[in-house]
Amino acid sequence: MSQNWWARVLPQDSPERPLTTATTGGVPVILVTGATGKVGYRLLEALADTGTEATAMVRVEAKGDDLPGSAKHIVASFDEPPPAEVLQSFDRVFLLSPSHEEQAELEILFIDALVAAGHRPHVVKVAADGFQDPDCDVRIMRNHRLIAAHLAATDLPATYLAPSGYMENLLASAGRIREEGMIYAPAGDGQLGFIAASDVADVAARVLTSAGHEGATYVLTGPELLGYADVAARVSAVFARQVMYADLAPDRAREEWLARGVPPWDAEAGLETFDWIRRGGAARVTTDVHELTGEDPRPVEDWLSEFRAAFLSPEPDAAPPAF
Repeated sequence: MSQNWWARVLPQDSPERPLTTATTGGVPVILVTGATGKVGYRLLEALADTGTEATAMVRVEAKGDDLPGSAKHIVASFDEPPPAEVLQSFDRVFLLSPSHEEQAELEILFIDALVAAGHRPHVVKVAADGFQDPDCDVRIMRNHRLIAAHLAATDLPATYLAPSGYMENLLASAGRIREEGMIYAPAGDGQLGFIAASDVADVAARVLTSAGHEGATYVLTGPELLGYADVAARVSAVFARQVMYADLAPDRAREEWLARGVPPWDAEAGLETFDWIRRGGAARVTTDVHELTGEDPRPVEDWLSEFRAAFLSPEPDAAPPAF
């Protein structure tokens, strides 16, 4: 790939003229981190559908070969960011990394690289619903608050997307649904606004390609509040078989997760998140998806129908839910 395409000062967008190949001459102005994950991949699809150029950041060269659309890619990571001359090419940066113990440290390193490059891009960061509440004492949310505080100190323009629990987390239960007709979770009667990754991606695409979002926090949920018993009932209806929900004791959940190789920090993060759900912390539904995209968020039945094969094929269970 020629290095010349990096060197360009790109035009500023306006509310009337979203950033597309028509207004940028086909030069990528959007950098997508987390590009191979459940949201990042869908985001690349959404941007491609609108004809918007994007560049994906991948850790491994081969991961960039099968990205949606005509997305370009660069090989870099949060702890080994692209060089300044590369980062200077982007007006918009989609910031997303997995929830783990070093998340805050790594995202802050990457933000510092953006600052050092001197271009001041608009950062669209994915956090998690609850991070915006200073009383939410869940380590995942604390990590996101640390990152947000650092972003604020840099004075980079920023927008936060705070999704509720992903529907994709239900894939962790696929094996036991198939084999036992059961969903186990330490969630009690807690409810949350499960959201599909594709809806989060559609919102991200809109925010990345239009103006007026600086300083905003959008809490993204599905169309309704659901407890895990409600989810079990929807699974039963979609797959025409009886599926039940059992409230798993936290100690039992920890034991199972650790036995499956989940790192201790991640296991405790999951338990804290589920305790927050049990106590009603996630019980909210917003209209942000519709207001930003013009479309209603997907109901869980539609998502289950799309992922039918994943629930019916004998694949190993995924990792425990990550919020």
